[in-house]
Amino acid sequence: MALTVREQARYWGIAGAMFLVVLWLLGDVMLPFLAGGALAYFLDPVADRLERAGASRSLAVAVIALVTLVAVVGIVLLVVPALIRQAAALVEAAPTLATQLEAFLTQNLPDLLVAESDLRRSLAGLGETVREKGAQLLNALLGSALGVVNAVVFLVVTPVVAVYLLLDWDRMLARLDALLPRDHAPVIRRLAAEVDTVLAGFVRGQITVCGLLAFYYAAALGLVGLDYGLAIGVTAGMISFIPYVGAILGGALSIGVALFQFWDDPVWIGAVVAVFAAGQLLEGNLLVPRLVGSSVGLHPVWLLFALSVFGALFGFVGLLVAVPVAAALGVLMRFGVAQYLESPLYRGAAAPPSPPAGGEGP
Repeated sequence: MALTVREQARYWGIAGAMFLVVLWLLGDVMLPFLAGGALAYFLDPVADRLERAGASRSLAVAVIALVTLVAVVGIVLLVVPALIRQAAALVEAAPTLATQLEAFLTQNLPDLLVAESDLRRSLAGLGETVREKGAQLLNALLGSALGVVNAVVFLVVTPVVAVYLLLDWDRMLARLDALLPRDHAPVIRRLAAEVDTVLAGFVRGQITVCGLLAFYYAAALGLVGLDYGLAIGVTAGMISFIPYVGAILGGALSIGVALFQFWDDPVWIGAVVAVFAAGQLLEGNLLVPRLVGSSVGLHPVWLLFALSVFGALFGFVGLLVAVPVAAALGVLMRFGVAQYLESPLYRGAAAPPSPPAGGEGP
């Protein structure tokens, strides 16, 4: 006997509540497993392509793991040390930059910085605050023994989980499909396919976009000769998955540093502005349309809301699950709206039924 709608809602609601409780209690423990699952999901199409080319699943996973390992080691050895040095130098230079900004405003806009004004007091303490908080953050990330242990565990467990999931991905999906309730299996498969389309378009595409933008901004700012260009460029690119935040933050930092570094040579200030203007054109007109697409169904406001809520409730692990949950909820909302539009509640009791697809009604 099929379950009623109320019973189905109750069971699915209990399942969703259990997921949130487990995420709340075991978020830190689940982090490397979720990251490994995300990595496996990202790389599964590559493994499928290698299989279609004639390689076995094991050989495809081995090739992917080797290429990924070489790329990660290269990034760690070549980029990460310079990135950490520039980030630390930028934090340390914050008081000097704030003092220079105050002197510039005092000289050119004296009425703005009157004695004992709130703006003057804010500038006086801004640089020192950034240096203290930034130094505390860097020390917490790099100097804490527990943090180092957690980082090592993350770096070891995540790729191991990803490799095992890649090997068993198709078998796991087949097993999950066999466990679906028979009455609702076709609908669940259709909704799961729509969620996968959204995630494939957004997550895989957006990760690629962020990586390309990070490389572009870092390389372009480095060619311009901007101080801390590597740190600013990588940061701006990697947070570009949040709409407009990466470009605004990176552009503000870069232009601010350029004003002090190239004050006597406005051509180079214009070059920094041009780097971010070109980056926005590249992102909006080429990368996002081609790699992410316009049909993923994740509105920027909905994405920002999901990231904010899950980040506040579950920390970093919440940020990892925010996009998949937002995509799933978006698909379910569209499904619910479609069901509502076909229901008597919307159409009215006297409305004739919709004609079947591909034919005419009676």
